[in-house]
Amino acid sequence: MNAPTAHHHLMQPLATDTDPQETAEWRDAFLALVATEGPERARFMLQEMVRLARAGRVGWQPDLNTPYVNTVAVQDQPVFPGDLAIEERVASIVRWNALAMVVRANQAYGELGGHIASYASAADLFESGFNHFFRAREGVGEGQHRGDLVFFQPHSAPGVYARAFMEGRLSEQDLMHYRQELTAPAAGAQGLSSYPHPWLMPDFWQFPTGSMGIGPISSIYHARFMRYLTHRNLLDCSARKVWGVFGDGEMDEPESMSALTLAAREGLDNLVWVVNCNLQRLDGPVRGNGRIIDELERLFAGAGWNVVKLVWGSDWDGLFARDLTGALARALEGTVDGQMQTFAAKDGRFNRDNFFGQNLELAALAQGMTDEQIDRLKRGGHDLVKIHAAYAAAARHQGQPTVILAHTKKGYGMGTAGQGKMTTHSQKKFDETDLIEFRNRFNLPLSDAQATSLAFFKPTEDSPEMRYLRSHRQNLGGYLPRRETACEALPVPAIASYAHFALQADGKEMSTTMAFVRMLGSLLKDATLGPRIVPIVADEARTFGMANLFKQVGIYSSVGQRYAPEDIGSVLSYREALDGQILEEGISEAGAIASWTAAATSYSVHGLAMLPFYIYYSMFGFQRVGDAIWAAADQRARGFLLGATSGRTTLGGEGLQHQDGSSHLVAATIPNCKAYDPAYAGEMAVIVDAGMREMVTEQRDVFYYVTLMNENYAQPDLPADAAEGVLRGCYVFKRFGAEGPAANARHVTLMGSGAILTEVVKAAQQLAAEGIAATVVSVTSWSELARDGVACEQRAIAGETDKPGTPWLAAQLAATSGPVIAATDYVRAVPETVRAFVPEGRKYLTLGTDGFGRSDTRAALRAFFGVDAAAVVRAAKFALGAAAAR
Repeated sequence: MNAPTAHHHLMQPLATDTDPQETAEWRDAFLALVATEGPERARFMLQEMVRLARAGRVGWQPDLNTPYVNTVAVQDQPVFPGDLAIEERVASIVRWNALAMVVRANQAYGELGGHIASYASAADLFESGFNHFFRAREGVGEGQHRGDLVFFQPHSAPGVYARAFMEGRLSEQDLMHYRQELTAPAAGAQGLSSYPHPWLMPDFWQFPTGSMGIGPISSIYHARFMRYLTHRNLLDCSARKVWGVFGDGEMDEPESMSALTLAAREGLDNLVWVVNCNLQRLDGPVRGNGRIIDELERLFAGAGWNVVKLVWGSDWDGLFARDLTGALARALEGTVDGQMQTFAAKDGRFNRDNFFGQNLELAALAQGMTDEQIDRLKRGGHDLVKIHAAYAAAARHQGQPTVILAHTKKGYGMGTAGQGKMTTHSQKKFDETDLIEFRNRFNLPLSDAQATSLAFFKPTEDSPEMRYLRSHRQNLGGYLPRRETACEALPVPAIASYAHFALQADGKEMSTTMAFVRMLGSLLKDATLGPRIVPIVADEARTFGMANLFKQVGIYSSVGQRYAPEDIGSVLSYREALDGQILEEGISEAGAIASWTAAATSYSVHGLAMLPFYIYYSMFGFQRVGDAIWAAADQRARGFLLGATSGRTTLGGEGLQHQDGSSHLVAATIPNCKAYDPAYAGEMAVIVDAGMREMVTEQRDVFYYVTLMNENYAQPDLPADAAEGVLRGCYVFKRFGAEGPAANARHVTLMGSGAILTEVVKAAQQLAAEGIAATVVSVTSWSELARDGVACEQRAIAGETDKPGTPWLAAQLAATSGPVIAATDYVRAVPETVRAFVPEGRKYLTLGTDGFGRSDTRAALRAFFGVDAAAVVRAAKFALGAAAAR
């Protein structure tokens, strides 16, 4: 019945006991040591034995798995500080309303979906947090608690809504419009998003967790960013914690596991994860042939976390106490999760026969228990007393992050309708018998008619349940989840104070990356804005010329610098410091974007505006961590993403996986991302200045993606009247050849962006030398041009004929003539986005870098992809010939 686990051999003796008497003497001696000297002395002796074994090369390593029982022993449980009966009644009511909300939506609109089983398994985990641990923000004043950060398991959103209904934060009409965000306003209701979405519910949800794995890594970097704020004396976060409730299946996501060692290395004891181990994914068991709790314990313990196992409820305490031979512990050790799921789905009689009936010792333990009592044996994650004990142990632990591995049943309480079944995750409908059974299971004060009609239930305002719920949340600072945006605006220094060299470049050669780093260095010196800037790199600071910032502001380290760096005598030496400002994340783009998100949402999460600048190889942004960027957008991030060495031909020699030809295409899909591809330092300065003002002064929920090049070329002065065009997407840079669109002159308009604008200028010069007049339009943002054009188009379609507006691109091209050639270092789909807004009758040809990248010189690459000056000239002549033929 109970198949051995994949690591069953670890639970067996390593060898036959050749001297039982000696073994008994050692065992008795150790137990006597514990009894007389206490656990601390016993731990010391064990460590000493381990040291001796390793020194003697005995070849033994301690097992990372502890027995399959609760970490917090019965005698160590604190006194439960609440009213257990009331808390259980509140949890049952919330369970019912969550179920009613989802089933109602599916009865009315079958395609709306919704989930019941995940919250059913996690309800008590949430309730314990809400009643005793999750602190809300009291305010932003001196001495006021700024609140804990809570990441909610996404499929459990219905339960969070149901509790908010109890709290008076959501109405019955709101619950009736679950997953109906578009139709709700007509009924005077708020539509409730499927999962936590700060963009869709900006006053409610704080963190988006619907994309599996993004929540876990984000919670780690938020906890680390709180330490960063504390160590830099910007904000005291020492009394605050980050709580994350995640699923055991979610732990399979690489992002979930990728930063565990960082959390341990940084000693983030302000971080607590609760992994809801209901043993089941969407399709079946998480680890059918093993035990996920054991696997996760080894993983977290090996990574340096404090592990608290919350496996069995209080009803099991008596069984373990009577189990003098260890039969129960052995049986549980030998039961794999697939079988445990079957036990969850079956009734008490089945469990008596198939679990306790395995041998006489187990059968004896179950004697005197009814089938119903066996059926009601709780797993640890459903016992409020045990949950509180585990949470309390985690909250007081110091020096390490803590993970609580909470054993639950998926679909807990759903009975034959879904508890523990393979189909439980997709369970959305209940028949009348199921509803009555659920009502009875949780002793809900509902009539049969109320239960079968899915009536929402809320106790009267003066009931013990409502008074209890309100008082506990008031003691913890207020209701959660709650998103706030009150934040002091930051002034931005005048652009000339940090970017005059770029605006008036006077033909000096430099790359836009070099220009940005120089601006950043100046901005960091600003007394007001400087301390709020967060430079972030993923182990490429020297590549981007940022090494001078090591000395200027230092690299953040939670322990300072405990060594003399190899290059200590250099003016660019590596300097770590407790109050360092740079976040150097190592080779982890996932970690760096998580850090950026934490800083970019600080205005909301902490009530303190921070301005992050994350600079990275552009290929390793939207293509590699695009999902995390989308989650940051949902969280309404404010900051700069800087894609350096951008484009497919600017990074000579690197080849396919370092050459970015698509990031601007992806960036254009994110509504609150403003993406720019400036060619010149002056353009970039105007964009950075506008972005800073928009984000930290005007406090708009946007973020900027700006691509930078490492190619040195002559930087012109920015034309005096170009700023508006730079921000709106394009401006007329220069005319070559005949002045104006003379009727008899051949004329062409050349559009270029980023690295390829210099090739476009060369092409214009060559065409002019051959008697063809050319106007060069510098395109700083294809996506902003496209958005502007679409907006004008939509206004016209909607009948707003008084002011539909003219697309900015069309207005700029109206001052030019001839066919239009657009060239970019990105795939042709990028310039194709504006085709609809080119004036009618003007031929439009696009040149881009479609296909895979190559390793070679810039000149060879541009010739290969057909985006060099020669290719632009050929395209212009072809277009002119086609126009003449017409």
